[in-house]
Amino acid sequence: MMKDMIIDNIIVLRSPYFLFVLVLLSLFLLKHPILPAPSKRQQLTMGVNQTMSTSIVLMAALVYVHLSSSTATGNDACASEGNDTDMSVIPIYGNCSPFKTYSSSWENTIMNMAAKDPLRVQYLSSLVKTRGRKRAPTAPIASGQAFNIGNYVLRLNLGTPPQLFFMVLDTSTDEAWVPCTGCTGCPSTATYSPQASTTYAGSVPCFAPRCGQVRGALPCPSTGSNACTFNQSYAGSTFSATLVQDSLKLATDSLPSYAFGCVNSVSGGSFPAQGLLGLGRGPLSLLSQSWSRYSGVFSYCLPSFKSYYFSGSLKLGPTGQPRRIRTTPLLRNPRRPSLYYVNLTGVTVGRVRVPLQTELLAFDPNRGSGTIIDSGTVITRFVEPVYNAIRDEFRNQVKGPFVSIGAFDTCFVKSYEKLAPLIKFRFTGLDLTLPYENSLIHSSNGFVACLAMAAAPNNVNSVLNVIANYQQQNLRILFDTVNNKVGIARELCN
Repeated sequence: MMKDMIIDNIIVLRSPYFLFVLVLLSLFLLKHPILPAPSKRQQLTMGVNQTMSTSIVLMAALVYVHLSSSTATGNDACASEGNDTDMSVIPIYGNCSPFKTYSSSWENTIMNMAAKDPLRVQYLSSLVKTRGRKRAPTAPIASGQAFNIGNYVLRLNLGTPPQLFFMVLDTSTDEAWVPCTGCTGCPSTATYSPQASTTYAGSVPCFAPRCGQVRGALPCPSTGSNACTFNQSYAGSTFSATLVQDSLKLATDSLPSYAFGCVNSVSGGSFPAQGLLGLGRGPLSLLSQSWSRYSGVFSYCLPSFKSYYFSGSLKLGPTGQPRRIRTTPLLRNPRRPSLYYVNLTGVTVGRVRVPLQTELLAFDPNRGSGTIIDSGTVITRFVEPVYNAIRDEFRNQVKGPFVSIGAFDTCFVKSYEKLAPLIKFRFTGLDLTLPYENSLIHSSNGFVACLAMAAAPNNVNSVLNVIANYQQQNLRILFDTVNNKVGIARELCN
């Protein structure tokens, strides 16, 4: 609340009307002192005080100028950073997002987002390798859910002149796709128009090697168009798209002839309203299509969901990445090539190393099991026996009583929080101790706290442990696919 008040005041200070008043007040104080005429003995002191008062007002005006120039690109305070490789990562309900809402408390927002996690885990579990023209992975259509999905968005431009989109950031998906003009079932918030772009390079032919790389690609038709088309499932919805090419602008950098899906129809209720940018490891991901420029390296820092007025950052390429950062090996699963696997060796709750069956954590390419780092899941999900063991040890130390609220089954009165232990994830070569703001979620009134983790849904045959975005907030997560390592360092992303 205090932070919001401060930010609201800063916004007022940045108003041009306020600056105009400051200038007039400064001139008035210089010409018309507002205090009674001083005696000769007081003149020196009063002159100094008057000069100081005027200086303070002028300094406030300079603060305005600094705020305006340092936090905005041009007149747009929500634009990405003014260089080639840094982009703003925006909470989907943040101030700079077109999807922001004022109707819900932040913890209710998180609970609503976490309620979609089962669909996310089901999607991740379905990502067995299906390249080429094999069957596309399927997921049940869940009609009636909120159309918006995704937790963080990037501000991107497609085509020339630029067409603006707020696309979901997804580290476990390869392709990028956006709703296109004339799409059936797509939202009307923003659609891509190929006809309006002078840099549109047409559709990818269905017989081209690139078409064979897209998941769910359809065979070439016997008659009609030879455009590459594909069907995919995502977050409870299915969609059809055409693979097209146009320029993609990232901050001030531009990638010509970028291949992405032009979505023609959507069936289902959960779908990224303005599209998605895939940062996975597959051949059509941003990493692969920009390999010559960014060398397979990127990092992000996700801001807290509480950070309504602030954004995190996505850094592309090896330049500007943290040099002194702890790393753990990045593992590759040929059956799920898009996912970022790491080797989780154990979990510590307080001073207790939780006894866990080795096979429940072990990386097994044949089964697809192991632990991944994912930007699209809200709260960390463990396979059920692993989560139950972690939760039970946490409860044993906090003492309770406990209640369930939404996706969270370990909620307690905040007065017990002083007993809450720190939780440590142990990776090969790297221990990550979660601060309380990454392991607990609090109600707005401060009376209730919940353990911000859960079991994988029991109706999904998942063998994945997923380190989710709530546990990644205010961390710099570095992905180096050349040297096969993931780095993690504390950073204030807000």
